[in-house]
This record gives sequence, structure tokens and C-alpha cells, in this order.
Amino acid sequence: MNVPPQSFQDLLEMLRQHPDWRQQLYELVVPEEQRDVAGWFERSKAESDARMREVAHALAELAKAQRRTEEQMAALAEAGRRADERLAELKEAQRRTDEEIAELVKAQRRTEERVAELAEAQRRAEERLTRLEATVEALAEAQRRAEERLTRLEATVEALAEAQRRAEERLTRLEATVEALAEAQRRAEERLSLVEERLTRLEATVEALAEAQRRADERLSQVEERLTLVEERLSLVEERLTRLEAVVEALAEAQRRTEEQIAKLAIQVKQNTDQLGNMKGRLLEMDYHRKAGAIFGPYLRRARVVNAGDIADELRPRLSMADLKELLRTDLMVRGFPVVRPDLPEVVLAVEVSSVVDQDDVSRARRRAELLAECGYLAIPTVAGETITQGAKEEIAYHKVVALLDGQIEQWEAALEKLAPPAQG
Repeated sequence: MNVPPQSFQDLLEMLRQHPDWRQQLYELVVPEEQRDVAGWFERSKAESDARMREVAHALAELAKAQRRTEEQMAALAEAGRRADERLAELKEAQRRTDEEIAELVKAQRRTEERVAELAEAQRRAEERLTRLEATVEALAEAQRRAEERLTRLEATVEALAEAQRRAEERLTRLEATVEALAEAQRRAEERLSLVEERLTRLEATVEALAEAQRRADERLSQVEERLTLVEERLSLVEERLTRLEAVVEALAEAQRRTEEQIAKLAIQVKQNTDQLGNMKGRLLEMDYHRKAGAIFGPYLRRARVVNAGDIADELRPRLSMADLKELLRTDLMVRGFPVVRPDLPEVVLAVEVSSVVDQDDVSRARRRAELLAECGYLAIPTVAGETITQGAKEEIAYHKVVALLDGQIEQWEAALEKLAPPAQG
């Protein structure tokens, strides 16, 4: 014993399993004059099934592409993690550099204190400085060389500061530290200029100062070497960042192509969905034609479908050709006498049938009811379907358009009152 279908999809599945049922159902449901529409529906359904298979295949390909994209993103995340580790190493090296520069600042401060001591000793040894002119000249030459080296160091520090700015914001502290060191050195130079005037009387003190200058030269050489190492490490970081940017750009391009494919697929799916919606609407329209008596019988006495061809000759003298064609495209016209208003004569419902009723359906029903009214009929605009959009719901409430939705009727009495208000008293 066959199990009766529980839904429309079950019925379709049974028809697929029993091809011999299709012809019988076709002859039973579809009137002879409409069988060409059913044939069209069968062909459209076959085409839709083929397209849906293509969509399924495209979705499978898209899923594979998305999986490859996710793998690439994981690889990129791993590369980013390694880059973070290397940057952490660079930050640690920079911290050590900052500590060494701080030590150099402290040494410079000690040098300043020593210079102050020298100034005091100079005051006490003014008598002897006249014999130290030659030594002072040698010290002046050494000082000149030190100034040249400091000038080169300042240029190197400025270039390093620019590279640090591109690589990381926190490296700007190194530039500030170096500038402070340059300022301290400038003050030392000013004080040494004062010392030059008195060095002729400080032989023993100058020898000690020359030794201090030699040590300062050695420390400056060490600073230059360390700054060179920092520059090399920054260059390596910039190269790695460049390679990382190239990988990100390639990934972005792949993502863009994926999004384009998704957009095309979405358009194709929408087209298929629209076509299936149209087919469903046509089936619903055929169902309303076939069951008009059962559907409209509770609201209209002697409810019956109006064949557009039967009234075409009557409408032709009263309408332009364009309006006549518009009216004859009405999905369904049903006439009868309102049950709740026995005082009214026969009315005609201009019905627009759609699976999902929207504002366009409401507008067409209203326009076609107006054309019937111009021909002398008491016409009521009506929409029918399974669901309704919010915009269409607002339209039927405002214009008093009858709506049949999933077996329930709305705005019926309001539409009758708008058509002919009940007599008072």
C-alpha cells in the first residue's frame, strides 16, 4: 500500500519514481487549453535541475578554493608568528643598546665632573702652564680629530634614527638619547674651549686629560661598531617585512578572485531561485483556478472563475488596446455575490497570484480592478499567495486590498465597505 505524500516535495519525489503517473496527473490537473503551459513547466523544471546540479558543482569547487585559502591563511599566521619572534629578538637587542648608551652618558657625566676638577686645578697651576704650549697644541690637534669623529658619528646616528623610525616607533627613543649625548658633548666642547686658554700652564693635568680623551675615543669606536650592527639588523627586518607584504598582497589577490566567483555564483543562484519562484507561482495560480469554488466559496455565493476570453468582446469597445491587454493578463478573475453583504450585487475579484506577494503584485491587482471598474464592474483588487512582504502588507492595509494568504483572508470586509459603504439605519 502506497504512503500518501506529506508535502509538495514528497509528491514531486513520487512523480519522479513513477513516470507513468505524470501523464495521468497532467491530464487530470491541466485543462487541454493549458497543457502547453504544463509542458513548458516540465522543460523549465528539467533545465532548473540541470542548473542546480551545476550550482552544486560550483559550490563544491568554491569550498575547495576556500579550504586552500584557509591553509594559506594558516601559513601566513605562522610566518607572522615567526616575524613577531624575530622582532622580539630585535627589541631585546635594542634594549641592550639603550643600556650601553646609558652607560656612555654616565661616562660623559663623569668626564664633565673631571673637567670641573681640572678647572679647579687649573686655577691653582696657572704659574706652570706657560711651559706647556707645545703639549697644548698636540692636545688641540687630538681634540680636532675627536670633533671630526663626533661629526661622523652624528651623521651615522641621524641615518640610524631614520631607519629606526621606519622599522618601529619605539626606536625614536634612541634618537632622543643620541641628541642628549650630542648636547652633552657640545657642553664639553665649550668647557674644553675655556681650558684651551689655560692649558699652557697645565702640563701634568693635560697629560691626564689626553689619557681620558684616548679612552673616550675608544668608547666612541665601540659605539660606532654597535650602531653598525644595529643598522645591519634593521636591514634584515626590512627585507623580511618586504617579503611578508608580498605574501599578503598575493593572498589578497586570491581572496578577491574568490569573492568575484562567489558574487557570480550568487547571481546564478538568485536567477535559479527566481525561476523556481516563477514556477511555483504558476503552479499556485493553476491550483487557484482549479479550486476557485472551494477557496472563494466561503466568501462569495455562486463563486465561479471568469474566462478572460468570454468577456474580451465586451471589454474591447470600452478600453484601449494597451489597457485590454493589461486586463487580460490578470492571473485570475472570480465573480460572485458577497456572503456578508447580501445588499450588494455581483462583484468581480481581480486576483494576482504569487508565491511571495510583494508590492508589485498589489499594484497590478489595483490597476486591473480599476480597469474592470471602468467597464462597469464592481471590482475588488485581490492578491493571493503563501507569504507576503512587509511592504505589501502595508499597501493592502492602506488601499483596502483583499489578501488570501495560506488559507486566511484579510481586508475582506474593509474592501467591501470601500466598494459600497453599508446603508445607515
